[in-house]
Amino acid sequence: GEVRGCAVIPATFADDFMAHTHPQIQVIVDGTDPNTASFVQNYVQGVVATWMRQRASETQAEPPGITVEQRFWFNPELTSRNFLVPGSIAIVMTLIGTLLTALVVAREWERGTMEAMMATPVTAAGLLAGKILPYFILAITSMTLCVLVAVFLFGVPFRGSLLALYAISAAFLLPALGQGLLISAATRNQFLASQLALLSAFLPAFLLSGFLFEIGSMPTVIQWVRAVVPARYLIPSLQTVFLAGDIWPLLLRNIAIMLLAGVVFLGLAARSTRKRLA
Repeated sequence: GEVRGCAVIPATFADDFMAHTHPQIQVIVDGTDPNTASFVQNYVQGVVATWMRQRASETQAEPPGITVEQRFWFNPELTSRNFLVPGSIAIVMTLIGTLLTALVVAREWERGTMEAMMATPVTAAGLLAGKILPYFILAITSMTLCVLVAVFLFGVPFRGSLLALYAISAAFLLPALGQGLLISAATRNQFLASQLALLSAFLPAFLLSGFLFEIGSMPTVIQWVRAVVPARYLIPSLQTVFLAGDIWPLLLRNIAIMLLAGVVFLGLAARSTRKRLA
């Protein structure tokens, strides 16, 4: 992430050029930013082409052709499913963690079952824990099934560890479930809860998390907005675990951010779910 690109000129370049044996220059670019990578690559190719034309004019010789051979780290075949399938797992977890939680709890408010629970000695924290735990288990189970399908059916490589995978997933589910509970407590209506969950969780996870569009190519204002989207930290982590392995400096940073977001959402949900009916 510190070097955008570099050119490697072999020691035999001059001899190969004089012998007209197609000398090679290696260009390595950081492919995480496609726009900058293309700019660096084209710039180096332009410099090499200009230099070879100048040498050709000096020696009155026909310049040899330049052959570009691109190689990509972690996904050399550029198989699209290796990027899309881990991202789709994050979308599934968002649907279960936020949308499903918001709908089911809002339905309990509509039917009056939440009021019955309020009349019991259970505390607000215990009530939230009882609502979170089933959907947490359901989301983890769904994630496990998705990973099995991704590896054994779609053939996506899995180079990380299960520890990193479940740590990332558990950290993401805290803000997802907290957001769903907060929406249900604030609206107490299934229709409003579904609309708010789609607008505040599903669409940002689909459009602003890097799943479909490269984050570096987004406008600066949109990049500021996507910084508060929990899925923005889940999708790169899942892609890293699948394709690169356990790169803990990146994973721990994303886990810490998701845990912080989870504390905020769960705190707001607990504040909104006090043991009162009004």
